[in-house]
Amino acid sequence: MKTASAAVLALTLALPLLGARPARAAEPPAPATLTLSAEGVSRLAPDMASLSLGVVTEAPTAGEALRVNAERMTKVMAALKKAGLADRDIQTSGLSVSPMYDYPNGQPPALRGYQASNQVTASVRDLARLGPVLDATVNAGANTAGQVGFGLSNPLAAENAAREAAVKALNAKADLYARATGHTGVRLTALSEGGFAPQPRPMMKAYAMAAPMADSAPTPVAPGELNVSITVSGVFEMVK
Repeated sequence: MKTASAAVLALTLALPLLGARPARAAEPPAPATLTLSAEGVSRLAPDMASLSLGVVTEAPTAGEALRVNAERMTKVMAALKKAGLADRDIQTSGLSVSPMYDYPNGQPPALRGYQASNQVTASVRDLARLGPVLDATVNAGANTAGQVGFGLSNPLAAENAAREAAVKALNAKADLYARATGHTGVRLTALSEGGFAPQPRPMMKAYAMAAPMADSAPTPVAPGELNVSITVSGVFEMVK
């Protein structure tokens, strides 16, 4: 009985101590967050161009079509180098030989001959020479051309300018949301880049070249303007 009484007495003395502990403070609510994205664009003139051109020939045999094609393409390559293009700026992009058929009504296909095609991609680093390069290759025997694409030899400065513009736009958008919801400001907690893309003006479309143009005016070329765009995303905490 003495042991039981001692236990009851100890529990009785401990109860006031337990009740005297301060109540745990309620945790403040988590701050509201924003997840936003914004785009930055820098605009500048291109300083180089990529030109696709080539030679297509037809002959009764595959060997003859290839032989004639090789002769003409050798002259085209020589014209590109004479126009000032380095070996590193000339790259073969397509080479093929294929049969050609006629399809008379009600008759089996009839072999008409063979077509050989040799295409190259040339990088022109001086845009003032782009028109003369086109004319020189036509005069040398090129009879097909693809698209002309304009670009930048060193895009880093344009990309960085687009990044700065994107971050400024992102911060401005976050501040606007904060004010509109009664907050005093925002705190950036995460930032990511979504990539960049040069956005050129429409390029010259593919066309078939006609006869040499030695006596005609130089081919006019308008490089226009490039828009280099970068998208950034950020997570913000809004501050009361």
